[in-house]
Amino acid sequence: MPVELLKIMRKERLKMKAFRILGRNIRDAFKSVFRNFSLSLASISCITITLIVVSIAIILTSNVNNFADLVKKDVTIVTFLDQGITEEKIKEVEQNIKKIDGVESYEFQDKMDISKDMMESSDTFKSIMENWTEDDTPIQDTFLVKVVDIEKIGDIAKEIEKIENVESVKYGEGMVEQLVAAFNVVKNISIAIVIALILVTAFLISNTIKITIFSRKREIEIMRLVGASNINIKIPFIFEGLFLGLFGSIIPIIITTYGYIGLYNHFDGRLFSSFIKLVKPEPFIYMISAVLVAIGILVGMFGSLRAVKKHLKI
Repeated sequence: MPVELLKIMRKERLKMKAFRILGRNIRDAFKSVFRNFSLSLASISCITITLIVVSIAIILTSNVNNFADLVKKDVTIVTFLDQGITEEKIKEVEQNIKKIDGVESYEFQDKMDISKDMMESSDTFKSIMENWTEDDTPIQDTFLVKVVDIEKIGDIAKEIEKIENVESVKYGEGMVEQLVAAFNVVKNISIAIVIALILVTAFLISNTIKITIFSRKREIEIMRLVGASNINIKIPFIFEGLFLGLFGSIIPIIITTYGYIGLYNHFDGRLFSSFIKLVKPEPFIYMISAVLVAIGILVGMFGSLRAVKKHLKI
């Protein structure tokens, strides 16, 4: 038999052996979860409770940030043009606005269309404005300009104001800067809270699993006495931690999915007013579910590994 063929067969046997060992470890870890059911239940309960808290924090943080982003996107630079400006000059202003870096979109509003909209919105406006003609109306033609980055809105407004035939610009200067600063503070605080909760969750779950593993130190000692290597002892416990984290994330995912969809439908996607919009459930709930599963599994595996190491001479 050729040497190369022998090498290939040896590699295949090693692969099959590795898969059998891995399968046996997964099977033993799964059985161990139910064999030590009371201790496993304590770990799963801890994971479930803490992941529910993390889920609520993520939902609140995401919706606060979503509201902040919507407000930022809604801020507009109102550009007032000179009275009596010609169509040709309006097109020149439009081209100059278009050239400015950071402008996301713009919309021209004719002064007579503005007057019409105002009269339709109020009978008082109608009685005052219905006799105004294009020549004597004090209302000005305008461009409504939206920017890509709201933090640069002041600089962009100054550039627009320099354009010929632009009389003035308004965007709530002063208030907008304060609003952006406040939203940035809220966003940073909310992200810090979520990270802190995840770290606390990791600590609680890890310690709970440590107690579970500590109660089985005799089992670990027996495995060492029969000649099991450190890696062979660790792997089943790591998979056991994986299963504990996975099982512990099921209830939080169900509560998050159906709870948030129910909340979104109950309030018709808005909270308190039409201005405060909630994040759409899809794909938001899938993202949160993936985060919860990842936290549960990773922390479960880490907690088990950390706990079993205490009983091994590494």
